Amino acid sequence: MMNTIEVGDRKFEISITNERINERIKLIAAQINAEYEDKRPIFVGVLNGSFLFMADLLKEVNIPCEVAFMKVSSYKGTTSSGEMKEVFGLPENLKDRNLILVEDIVDTGFTLKYILEKVYLQQPASVRVCSLLFKPEAILSPIQELEYIGFEIPNEFVVGYGLDYDELGRNLKHIYRTIS
Repeated sequence: MMNTIEVGDRKFEISITNERINERIKLIAAQINAEYEDKRPIFVGVLNGSFLFMADLLKEVNIPCEVAFMKVSSYKGTTSSGEMKEVFGLPENLKDRNLILVEDIVDTGFTLKYILEKVYLQQPASVRVCSLLFKPEAILSPIQELEYIGFEIPNEFVVGYGLDYDELGRNLKHIYRTIS
């Protein structure tokens, strides 16, 4: 196993091995299986980053459930008003449903807060967030729905297991932290 890698113009070292990720996923799935046994949740993965986590998590979920994916597109507006966001693919049948949003990472919380505002317009029965990674030091917009957390990590840049650096590195099986 290579302990350091290069992605783009940066060097990274292993932070969380795939084995540790899989162990933690089994524990999270067991908790979800118990808490949602008769609730038929709908899992909504936030693309692109959550795809590996979502796939591995769902392999361990053994209760009836539905699966969907959504994407948040950020783009610079034509005026100086800053960044605009648009949500694509959010299921339209969430009323009275039990929703579990699956994220790769929660850092500032701004994107997730935006997604949650859109979700609540549909009046779901319940909403919980399951995130592989959480950076408590980076949070600027607290997320009370953040129920399931794989790992709390320091406020440092990470790549791998769905997380990218300029769209590279998502396919790496471990999570790496930047060293240069």
